Amino acid sequence: MAVRLSDEQLEWLADRVPDALVSAKGGRPAMDKRRALRGIFWVLDNGAKWKDLPREFGAKSSVHKYFTMWVRAGVFENLMRDAGGLVEERGAYRLYECFVDGTFNKARGGGDGVGLTKAGKGVRIMVLVDARGLPIAVTTGSTGPHESRLVQGLLDFMLTVDAPARIIGDKAQDSDALDDELDGEGIELIAPHRRNRRPENATQDGRKLRRYKRRWTVQRTISWFHNFRRLCIRYEKSTTLFQGFLHLGCSIILLKQVLRISSISPSKHEFIAAAARHLASRGGAGEPETGDCLAADPGRPFSPRCVRTLA
Repeated sequence: MAVRLSDEQLEWLADRVPDALVSAKGGRPAMDKRRALRGIFWVLDNGAKWKDLPREFGAKSSVHKYFTMWVRAGVFENLMRDAGGLVEERGAYRLYECFVDGTFNKARGGGDGVGLTKAGKGVRIMVLVDARGLPIAVTTGSTGPHESRLVQGLLDFMLTVDAPARIIGDKAQDSDALDDELDGEGIELIAPHRRNRRPENATQDGRKLRRYKRRWTVQRTISWFHNFRRLCIRYEKSTTLFQGFLHLGCSIILLKQVLRISSISPSKHEFIAAAARHLASRGGAGEPETGDCLAADPGRPFSPRCVRTLA
């Protein structure tokens, strides 16, 4: 997924970024926050050093100063929450099944929150996505704790009001303790068993594990993250600054989804609504069935896959 910062996205971000404080004593005029945002996005997209920032975005020290100031003020975290709220408000999230996974990122500069693994020093990015691959929770931390212990932290940072109906993970999430925690919150955990689990302690049903085949959804979202070169390798010594880049990247991915929905023609909106009503009358509850065919002809019946594709 190619990522570009459009003028519409830039205006949405700028409206939610606070203006620079003006000193009563006067002084040099503050940098335009839109120019600073474009410079920060350039670093996020290219993964270059701050000293290589083109002059068209302003002085590198000024752009870095605004980035640090906004990160410490929680601006990028609030941007991601607002973008997730927009997606939820427009009904674009599909929470009937969510996928969780983690990715390892090397940390060249060291710093806090860095763990040591066989592959070297690095950090882990944990992400929880909906059935369409839209991030609903993301966090980063040391590679020391096991992935199963980081899932609960994702649920504490949800962008949606409603909790997912079920979470699908890999063998790293095969934990009885995690299963009990999620079951207490009304969330079903689906994960294949590890090889060393005894047959009498099996907790998964083979029919529900069929959803595991769609786990490529979260892996695709991780590849979207890696389109931002600054998220491939951590150069920041501070975990907070690295999370600022991560939150900005998630915001742009969610904004692209929101703006895509807003650009759909009214006729297609009517078509999607009609398809959803037809699906509800069949008792599908909005969940796609892999056996259905994609039918776009008004003379033929709608299918859940058609609703998922267009919506």
